[in-house]
Amino acid sequence: MRPKILFILMSMVVLSPMAIDIYLSSVPVMAVELQVSAREIQSIITIFFFAMGLGQVIIGPLADRYGRKPFALLGLVVYIISSIICSLAVDLWLIQISRLLQGLAACSISVIIFSVVRDTYSYQRSSKIYSYLNGVLSIVPALAPMFGSFLAGYFGWRSTFVFMAMYAFIVLCLVYVYLPETLQREDVGKTKVQALYNWRRYYSVLVNRYFIFYAVCCMSAMAGILSYVSYAPIWLIEHLQVSQSIFSVLFGLNAVVSIVCCFVAPVMIRKRGNVSVVKIALQLMLGAAILLLCSEWVLNKYESAGVIAALGFMLPISLLSAGLSLLLGPATSMALSQFGDRAATASSLLGFVQMVGASIIVVFMQQSGLQAPLAVSLVLLSLIVPLLAMINMQSFSAWHKEKAVTKDA
Repeated sequence: MRPKILFILMSMVVLSPMAIDIYLSSVPVMAVELQVSAREIQSIITIFFFAMGLGQVIIGPLADRYGRKPFALLGLVVYIISSIICSLAVDLWLIQISRLLQGLAACSISVIIFSVVRDTYSYQRSSKIYSYLNGVLSIVPALAPMFGSFLAGYFGWRSTFVFMAMYAFIVLCLVYVYLPETLQREDVGKTKVQALYNWRRYYSVLVNRYFIFYAVCCMSAMAGILSYVSYAPIWLIEHLQVSQSIFSVLFGLNAVVSIVCCFVAPVMIRKRGNVSVVKIALQLMLGAAILLLCSEWVLNKYESAGVIAALGFMLPISLLSAGLSLLLGPATSMALSQFGDRAATASSLLGFVQMVGASIIVVFMQQSGLQAPLAVSLVLLSLIVPLLAMINMQSFSAWHKEKAVTKDA
């Protein structure tokens, strides 16, 4: 039964990155067809991230009380419906509402995936299962834009959302038939005597400065990547005039950098420790911001366009992606290390801060009208410089210095 569960979980974990990456090469075409500005079409990406973050603190307690399978099925149904609406919509506002629903659905699916792993596998085995799932998560951003470009080239941009709906329907059938309810009845009984949302537990996490520092580190990296993802299609395809296929290849190569760094990160952590790797990751992202500014200066001076100019944008972004891949593991571990039995609460709040915070920052940046290199670099500089200053100052050591793990009730 367990190999079957793993296969189902791997098929489910594809849905979130697919909803972000598969249609990216079609964004400029969508803006033209829907008769909206680039800034308005960028919103469908940030709305999705915002909804995924918001759902973190809503869905987890519900799944703990009422079971995993009902919310897996509900999430898949909403994912299908929202994808179909996106494929049929002729107004931006309808796509925005659908993407909000799709983000909540993707969040529900993700929460259930990791809950099922905790329910089904031992602590030692679960780390390997997470590695398999993270491997799938890393591969999808490399392949989805290329496949989406192929679909859009032959059938139009709406076909990418149709494909999402079709794939989710297949997963829905698998989950309905083969995924058992993994929440134990005795656990249901425990949660029913407790308040559904215990805000005191959330508050005790949010006022912890150790959690705040590393949550902001995660949020900063996510804001950088989200700004890149939301700006890249318009900047590369419309402004620098590269083809959809070249865009997909560049996006895929950048994803390969992330995959490599995901494998390198555990080795670096073993050799240098969590704090040191977080510092290196922040430095890489700072380097990305500086190179993006240099790239923008060169582009303006020589009025460059085409593949060479696109590489001038993507090479700094590869440093940003490397920094994100190196940072998330140790920063997440450090953020959660002080909470012991409240790890689930802290984890949901970390996801909330990371995604909702990044979404809000990028939405404000999109209102500035800055071009992609300047916008991404400004997001990074405004967040990374203060964090690096804190991590290098002894007076802030209580915010970031590695501590012994405690266990809270």
